[in-house]
Formats: sequence, structure tokens, C-alpha cells
Amino acid sequence: MMRQYELVERVRGYDPGADEDLLNRAYVYTMKAHGTQKRVSGDPYFSHPIEVAGILADYRLDSASIVTALLHDTVEDTLATLEDIERAFGPQIAQLVDGVTKLSRLELPEGGSRQAENFRKLFLAMSNDIRVLLVKLADRLHNMRTLHFIKDEAKRRRIAKETMEIYVPLAERIGMQQMKEELESLAFRETNPDAHASILARLDFLRAQGTDLMGRIAQELQATLQAGGVAASVTGREKRPLSIWRKMERKAVSFEQLSDVMAFRIVCADSEPAICYRALGLVHARYPMVPGLFKDYISTPKRNGYRSLHTSVIGPEKHRIEVQIRTEAMHQTAELGVAAHWQYKQPETQTGGTQYRWIRELLEILEHASSPEEFLENTKLEMFQDQVFCFSPKGGLIVLPRGATPVDFAYAVHSGVGDSCVGCKINGRMMPLRSRLENGDQVEILRSKTPSPSPTWLDFVVTGRARSAIRRFIRARELEQYEGLGKAIVQKAFRQEGHEFSDPALATALSALKLREAEDLYIAVGKGDLTGRQVLEAVMPQLKQPEADPGKVVPLAKARGKRGEGEAVPIKGLIPGMALHFAGCCHPLPGDRIVGVITTGRGVTIHTIDCEQLEQFNDQPERWLDVAWDEAGAADPKLHVGRIHAVLGNEPGSLASLTAVIAKNQGNISNLKIVNRTPEFFEMVLDIEVANLRHLTNIIAALRATAHVHAVERARN
Repeated sequence: MMRQYELVERVRGYDPGADEDLLNRAYVYTMKAHGTQKRVSGDPYFSHPIEVAGILADYRLDSASIVTALLHDTVEDTLATLEDIERAFGPQIAQLVDGVTKLSRLELPEGGSRQAENFRKLFLAMSNDIRVLLVKLADRLHNMRTLHFIKDEAKRRRIAKETMEIYVPLAERIGMQQMKEELESLAFRETNPDAHASILARLDFLRAQGTDLMGRIAQELQATLQAGGVAASVTGREKRPLSIWRKMERKAVSFEQLSDVMAFRIVCADSEPAICYRALGLVHARYPMVPGLFKDYISTPKRNGYRSLHTSVIGPEKHRIEVQIRTEAMHQTAELGVAAHWQYKQPETQTGGTQYRWIRELLEILEHASSPEEFLENTKLEMFQDQVFCFSPKGGLIVLPRGATPVDFAYAVHSGVGDSCVGCKINGRMMPLRSRLENGDQVEILRSKTPSPSPTWLDFVVTGRARSAIRRFIRARELEQYEGLGKAIVQKAFRQEGHEFSDPALATALSALKLREAEDLYIAVGKGDLTGRQVLEAVMPQLKQPEADPGKVVPLAKARGKRGEGEAVPIKGLIPGMALHFAGCCHPLPGDRIVGVITTGRGVTIHTIDCEQLEQFNDQPERWLDVAWDEAGAADPKLHVGRIHAVLGNEPGSLASLTAVIAKNQGNISNLKIVNRTPEFFEMVLDIEVANLRHLTNIIAALRATAHVHAVERARN
């Protein structure tokens, strides 16, 4: 454990103007506050905040960050209060301590909800001051270094998994490569101990076989650069066990088949970026390059500011090696990230997290997420990424994760561009929206005047920002659907009882049903959480009827009513999966007589009026709705699925005849299943996309006239 004077000397070593008195007081305060508390390892508890402070001192952070590290557990784990901290150390320190403390004071159940809520709190805190994140990362790093003292294996794995999923990508996003690699290695050792031990054993074996191989390669690279007039330092290192393991998994090869387990770093003495390209030319001129493995992060830096040249060559002694080339300034940024250019000299105006675009983007996701779990899902998508660099038609650079699509590109430009996207051109050619973008692609987004994101985009977008925006739009449209449907149901309930409907009349119902706005009531009815009758009875309690005799069955014909009686609820403007959906048992088509059934939590399910599944709702007439296809809906060119049952002769050409007839009649087979087969015949069920009932009837008639088709009829239930 670091002594008090050692910590002060370390900070003053890089910041002679550091407040020595403040550091001393914080050191003593945390020792007294934690008193005799012990860690799981048996060490005094105050050793933890002191070690966290030491980690931040290694990154040359300001005195306020060091003091926050010393005090970060006092409010949570001791009798000290935030007011005590503010009186003793001032409002700035108190605000930082509060930001770190809030992350672990949530009384939520263990599991995903707690993790998601903690992550949400972390982003809110670090958006105010990025130093909150730096303290939290250092706190997690020391906890991971001492994780082996925890006896409970399940708890160790949970902490390691959370570290890998949350804190590793956060450290990577702010460019703190050293911290990211150590966190990753410590987590990998816990989550996959067998693989970790196996790779370490093989690396030890290689080191024993190749005596000072890495040193010889580094010396030859150094000599090559010196001969070309480039002053640089060359260092080598083995790839980390997790990096090796991931490559083995990705390429499906064994350890022995890997040829580039060594990586070398060239740090040029000259500060001009051009010297890196000169060094690259010398390396490529001397050693054969491995095609497809060159990356230029100097002309196109990563989001976290990382700049370097990466290449793989068949290097000295015919060993395949990875080489990174950078200047000293680039090296500092690569290793220390945000801490390299935001240290003790940084003005307080630059500590706000919102100066970083990626934090602003994640805050936008947070603002519109419907739950902490959704926010956690989308931010994980946003942070775990291997980048591609794409360009707008005007030359603007957009950085996206590997596998991104034009829809992700559109939302990266602006949410309004994404919402109005209807098509795209990639490198001047019209391409599907689900196309995967590659490095250097020029993307032009084609837009409509009306925002209309498709729910199907969720199947292929990869960025959290795009997924969040699409879900936000769908939720808004879903509520509109529920509200319109619910209002129609309530109006119908009033008419059936001979009462005039008006919005002011609902005031009593809102109070009785504990709802705030009429819109909330309509949405609840549209979802099926309330019925129109319940709303009517809340307005006029005298209409309440005694509970029905459970043995009494309402006749089906009476429950269904007749087509044309009353005013049908229109079926139009549907979005898949929202307020209205079609039953899969009977596949209703425009032209069928239909009936709606309110399903709790799903809105209204549309059935054909002769569907056998309706029998189960005979004793629940309040759930039935008289619905019909309106003229606009019947003329809608959108295709619907009709199902037929066919019996074909088991002979060559019979299936070809059937599909040819369907295609000739403008039908499209979306699914086909053989349900029975004999030496003479085979039976099948086909789902066919058709415009309406007449269209399906025409196809059935044409099939009946085909020689190979022995029987065909519309499939029911």
C-alpha cells in the first residue's frame, strides 16, 4: 500500500503546483472514515481508495481526480455524508464524489435491471464531468486486480462479465489502451480460465524455444529504419492471450497454426505524421507485406482519437509479424487516451463529458429509451465495434461499426435523415438498404417527405443509435394506433347504450380509473387493458350489471352480429405488430367477412367470421368488435397471405405445374410444407401472397383446372 508522502510526491512529480495540503487531508480523511473496515483479502479497506488514487496518478491526472479517488467510497461505506465532504473539500470535490457514489447506491434487484440502471447513471454522471468515468475505471481496475480473493465463483464471473461488457469498451472508447488491455486480460482469466491457462503455457513454451527471438527482430527493424534515415525506437511484445484466443476462434485454427503472435511498435522521434509513412515505406521495401492487413488510422483516426499505421509483414527470420508505426504524440494518445491530452493542465471548462460526440450520441439514446434494459442493449451495440469509414456525397466522413448498413449511415448523419430514408446509392449505384458498407464507400441517402422507418430495419441495423430511433418511432406510431382504436371502441360503447359521447364526459372515468389524460384512457382501451363497457360504467355507475352466470353461454350468432349493423371500426394504415394484427389460424383476406377480438396487451386480432378459434370467445361478448374492410383498405396494393391445401399426383412435373399456375396468376409462394406423402400422392400446405379474397379464389380455380392437381381448397385453422 502506498504511503501518504509517496502519493503526494508522485502527484507533485508531474504537477509541481498541486495542492499538497488537499491531498494530505484527503488521505487522512479516508483512513479515519474507513477505520477498521477490511476487504475480502484481509487488507485494510482504505488501501483500496489509495490504490485507485495511485492508478490515476500514473495517468498524471489533476489533484481533484486524485482526491475524488481517495474519497469515492466514504459516502457509501462510512458515516461520512456528502455535506461533510463539501464542507471539508469544497463543492467541486463533493460533486465528483457524488457522481461516483450514485452508481452503487441503487437499491434494485440483482441482474440486468441493476446493471442497466447503473450504466444509465454512469452516463448521466460522466456527461457532467468526464473525470467521474476515469475514477470509476480506476476503481474497477483495482477491484479486478484483487478479484481472486472473492470465494464465490459465480460472483467472480458476474463481475468479470460486467467488466468485459461495460468497462472494457468504455476504456477503449476514451482511448485508454493500457487500462483496456489489463481489464480485458483480467476478465478473460476469470471468464475462461482453461483457455487463458492453455495459451499462457504455449507462450511460455515458445519463449523457451526461441531464445531472444523478439529482441533479434526488434534490432533488425531498428537497423532497417536507421539505414533509411528514420530515427525511431522499436519495441516488441507478445499478443495478449485474449487477442490470440479471439483470432483462433475467428479463423477456426489451432494455436500452432497462428503465425503472428508477435507485434512490434515503431515510435518515430520526428513529430510530423509524414515520417510514419516514410518508415512504412522502408519496412515494406525490405519485407513482403501480407495483403489485406494494412490499416491507416492516421488519415482516418478512430473515434477515440487513436492514430497509427498498422501492417503485417513476413519479417526477419521469415516470421510473420504485426507492425504499428506512430509518432511519440500519437503513442501517448494511444496508450493514455483522453488522459493524454486531458491531464492536470486541463482547464475546468473542458471536463464536461458532452464535449465528446460519442457521449452526446449515447445521451440521445438514453433520452429516448423506454427502459434501462433497452438503453443497455443499444449502448452495448454502440460501443462494441470494429470501424469502417464511409463518406457522404460532399466528402464528409462518417465512422460506423463493422457490418453497418445505409440505414445506420443515415441515422449517424441525423435522426431526421434516418427517419425519412427510403433508399440509397452506394458508390453511385442503387443498392438495398440492408447492404453492408465497406471502407471507403460513398453513401447517398434517398429521402421522402414523410418519416416512415420500417420495423423490419431492426432486423439488420447494427448501431444503437439507429435501433433506438427506429424503436422510438414505432412506439409513437403504436400509441397513435392504440389511441385511435380505443376512441372508436369507447364511442361505440356509448352509442350502443343510447348515450351521447363527449370528451368532457370522460373526466369522471379518468378519476375512477386513475388515469391522467383522455389519451391514456384511449390507449389502455386500444391495448385491451380496459373495455369500452368498463369506461361507460366508470362514467355512469348506474349502468353496472350483475356479474354474468358463468354457466350461461352467449350464442355465437348473437355475439357476432351482422355485417352492416352499426359502424365498423376502420382497418387501415396498419404497421406490423401494432394495434391491429391478423390471426394466423384463418388468414383473413380483404373480401372475407371478419370480426375483431380484443386481446389483452396486443390490441385487436382479426379473424374470419367462420374461424373455429372464435368458439372460445362465445362467453365474452364484450371482447367482440364488428369490423370490416373499408374501401381504401380493400384497394390497398399491399399483399396478404392466404393459405391453401393441395393434393398433387406423385409424378414428375406436378410441382412445377402447380408453381407455374400460381406464378401465372400473379401469386407468390411465401411458404410451402409437405404434410403427407404416399407412393401415389402428396399433400401440401402453401402460403401465397395475394391481393384479396378474389385473387386467391382465382388461383384456386386455376389450380383445379390443372391435370396434376387432384384437389385444392382454402386451408382453415
